[in-house]
Amino acid sequence: MSLPHAILTALLERPSSGLELTRRFDKSIGYFWSATHQQIYRELGRLEAEGLIRTLPSPQPARGQKKSYEVLPAGRAELARWTAAAQDPKPLRDSLLLRLRAAAVVGTAGLEDDLRRHLELHRRQLAEYREIEKRDFPPDRDAPQDRIRHLVLRAGIDLETFWTKWLADALTDLTGPAGLGELTDDVPAPAEPPEN
Repeated sequence: MSLPHAILTALLERPSSGLELTRRFDKSIGYFWSATHQQIYRELGRLEAEGLIRTLPSPQPARGQKKSYEVLPAGRAELARWTAAAQDPKPLRDSLLLRLRAAAVVGTAGLEDDLRRHLELHRRQLAEYREIEKRDFPPDRDAPQDRIRHLVLRAGIDLETFWTKWLADALTDLTGPAGLGELTDDVPAPAEPPEN
């Protein structure tokens, strides 16, 4: 996914100013595709220069008034093209998993606390997603667009459910009888490469 397509999606849902887009990113799209205020404004300029969006006419000209944007037909066509295109899944790159792998070699000092911190962050995110689900997707809200939005939210719920379970299991495994204590106290030396 790319930022231009995230912005086109948000603007097709509702024409907005850059500030409104930033707030909407923080509350929805930002859960799976984050962007800073500056990145959004830069991309709005590019999309406008490419003829994919336009600034809405202001009811009264005023210096410093925020500009609102809407998607042009070329922008809708680009978003439809991108939506229909095949894309391969991206490999998972997570520094926590890499740090765990490294801990098997260099020791686990500080790792247990960070795993607990990650677990708490994922639990909070899961609770927030469940609140959004309860608020925004009651059983009678069943339009096709709502079902698709709910699918995206459920992906977030499932992912956070996975991480909370995995982190809890990891803490149990690492702090058990053969867990963190032994690795921390006596880290084995790395194996020598075999001679040819």
